[in-house]
Amino acid sequence: MRKNPSGTPKNKGITLLWSIILVFCILGAVVFSVAQKISHEMSASAIQNLSENLNLIKATIEAILNNEAEFQKLIAHKIALSDDPEAYIRSYETNKSMTRISLIMTGEKEGISSTGESFSEKDLDFSAGGTVAGLPISQSYLNHMGTWAYTIKCPVVKGDREIAELYIEYVYDSLDRSLPDGFYNKQAALYIMDTKSRRFVLKPEGMGMRSAGHLNLEDFYRANSIKDTELQTEVGDCLENGKNILFYHDIRQVNSLNYMWSVNKGTIYLVGYVAFEAIQQEGQTVNQNILLVVIVMLVAFLLCCILYYFNQRQQAKSWREREAEREIHNKQLMEALQTAQIANNSKTMFLSNMSHDIRTPMNAVLGFTTLLAKEAENPAKVREYTRKITASGQHLLSLINDILDVSKIESGKIVLTYEAFSLNDVVSSTDTIIRPMARAKRQNFHVEVRGIKHEYLMGDETRINQILINLLSNAVKYTPEGGNIWFRITGLKQRSSQYEHIRIEVEDDGYGMTPEYLKTIFDAFTRAENSTTNKVQGTGLGMAITKNIVELMGGTIDVSSEMGKGSLFRVELECRIPEEQADRQFWRQCGIERILVIDNDEEFCENISAMMKDVDVQVSAVQRVEEARALLQNTDRNGKPYQLILIDRSVPDMGDTHTVQALREVVSDTIPILLLAEHCIEDPENVFYPENTDILAKPFFMSAVKAKIMEMQSSSAMEDKTETENKNSLEGLHFLAAEDNEINAEILAEILQMEGAVCEIVENGQLAVERFTHAAEGEFDAILMDVQMPVMNGYEATVAIRALDRSDAGQIPIIAMTANAFAEDEKAALDAGMNAHVAKPLDMEQFKKVIREYVKL
Repeated sequence: MRKNPSGTPKNKGITLLWSIILVFCILGAVVFSVAQKISHEMSASAIQNLSENLNLIKATIEAILNNEAEFQKLIAHKIALSDDPEAYIRSYETNKSMTRISLIMTGEKEGISSTGESFSEKDLDFSAGGTVAGLPISQSYLNHMGTWAYTIKCPVVKGDREIAELYIEYVYDSLDRSLPDGFYNKQAALYIMDTKSRRFVLKPEGMGMRSAGHLNLEDFYRANSIKDTELQTEVGDCLENGKNILFYHDIRQVNSLNYMWSVNKGTIYLVGYVAFEAIQQEGQTVNQNILLVVIVMLVAFLLCCILYYFNQRQQAKSWREREAEREIHNKQLMEALQTAQIANNSKTMFLSNMSHDIRTPMNAVLGFTTLLAKEAENPAKVREYTRKITASGQHLLSLINDILDVSKIESGKIVLTYEAFSLNDVVSSTDTIIRPMARAKRQNFHVEVRGIKHEYLMGDETRINQILINLLSNAVKYTPEGGNIWFRITGLKQRSSQYEHIRIEVEDDGYGMTPEYLKTIFDAFTRAENSTTNKVQGTGLGMAITKNIVELMGGTIDVSSEMGKGSLFRVELECRIPEEQADRQFWRQCGIERILVIDNDEEFCENISAMMKDVDVQVSAVQRVEEARALLQNTDRNGKPYQLILIDRSVPDMGDTHTVQALREVVSDTIPILLLAEHCIEDPENVFYPENTDILAKPFFMSAVKAKIMEMQSSSAMEDKTETENKNSLEGLHFLAAEDNEINAEILAEILQMEGAVCEIVENGQLAVERFTHAAEGEFDAILMDVQMPVMNGYEATVAIRALDRSDAGQIPIIAMTANAFAEDEKAALDAGMNAHVAKPLDMEQFKKVIREYVKL
């Protein structure tokens, strides 16, 4: 007989399936058994807990009764010692617990009461035989106030003779203050019942939610449908014998555990019930969790069966798909190999780019140096090669400075340089960098400057530019194409007349940031990561650096953002206002006393008027060109003319060249006309404006207007004069230089010689000290001191020179010229007694500036 090849796997599969079913059945049985056991144990524990709660309430009530009895004995003793017991009773003040105190003298049937009424025992029933601390306690009754009460009787003994009986009436309401505020989360109902009369004398607060109060035990039976006569008989026997009883019965269709708990040997009882569900709440929670586990197990079993079924089907087709899978696997391996190669190439490209960035200017320096040697006789070539070598060297120096700057930032050693700067320069330089980036992504870049009173301020312009470029470049990166970016500078209310309080806002309608990322945005190496923005590259240092710089300047920075709506960064700074801010002389020399502004933005016009007021220039504003024509015609006939006209290109009746030509009909060609335009508005090609007309980019700054007027008037004489003054500024100076490197010494001597100065060079600090010691006073105008030198370094040489016993030792300028360019190097030079620090390679303009500051020319 031929065997079925598929039989064996099928039989194994069926056997495995039955094994799984058997295991789950056994596991289910074990879980069910455990659940039942836990349920019984939790029920027993809950009943025990209920008994303990009832015993606690019982003990509390009995303690109160005993305290009342002991206190009554104490009062009886005081009465026995009193000369007039009846007067003592009349004067005794009752309280919330004791509502009435009465006394019947021995041999009399009536006595007196603290309420002033006569008192007789006939209204009280002590026949039940209950006692408290050995004193008889009466059956419960409604007192004269309509409140359930009880009376305890105590003999008054004087010597060996009983002289009276003391009766004190107590109200059950006083017990309520000492009882717990419910138990089982206030789901348990509780009454206090007088045993003999079977009346409910107290319903404590917080004990269950009851639709109606019960008056007595029969009412309790009837309201809760307890009709079982055997149960009622069993309850009655327990009440007669002072025993406790617990029984299950449905209370308003809820399975409940009823209880009757003896107090004070059965004189009163605690009667009530608690829902069985409340008792078994913990057990039910455990059972629910077990049931959840069982359901999860059943679901898992069902999933296993389904997976097993699909697995069997998959195995039936697997032999047909193995070859195809092998091909796919091979293809995936090839793709993985290609991915690894691409990653390796990316790493190589990164290193290559770094090498390229440094080698490119270095190659240019070396290459042009070679060409310079070959073309030494050709002045034109020499000048060209020298210019290119200088440019490449400056580029290489900028790369090195960037690396050093990053190192200083990461180490927290940023040093601010406070100099006068113009907000116009800050806005212009920032706009020059950011606008092309925004235009490349077809974004709208808006620049607004409002409320600035002082354009020239004191601060670190480079670091302020760094803040703005960090914020704005991020806005460009994280804003999609066609989005909007707003750059605002707003003047705020000054806290001091010496400081300008400004707010810088950078807002975009880009991707936005999550609340979680906002908490860490100013931490180093953090970057917003989500499905939209994770393609944006960055180190994550920008915001940390920005916050560091802002705080160094004494400012604040905060950010608000919402996903999908954009972000808003707000920086507030206070910059010192330099002295003599207003430049009135320029406007007087140009003959400008009145300016006409044509713009429909009233706030913009007010801003111009406020800024020009400081230089005594009057500003008039109109909103339309026709109004301007009428005003100019009238002024030309009757008043002082305007010397400058500013026109916003966005006014309603503005037509560029035609409008300017129309204005030129009523004003002289010598009056400059400036067209105010947003940076984002491109000037139309092939448009020729009339003479003395030009375009001025917004926002409005006085310095920009001055520059434009000087440009229009071809006022280059001032620049030529400055250049002439600076050309031979070192002429006739005599320097002593300490430089151990022969090439650097030769370069220094040649450069100073070209500037008309004489330089004597020594090889180390020791020789510099000796040369200065033997020099005549005034022989040298300044000492140029290298730092790292043999024999004696520059710091030691400076200290030695300053310590010399000659009048000019402490006065001669000593300037550090070293490649050590960190802030701590500059501080070390100043601490040693040097006057200034100039970093190598030597920037001649910077060097001249330092010399002019410390040497009298």
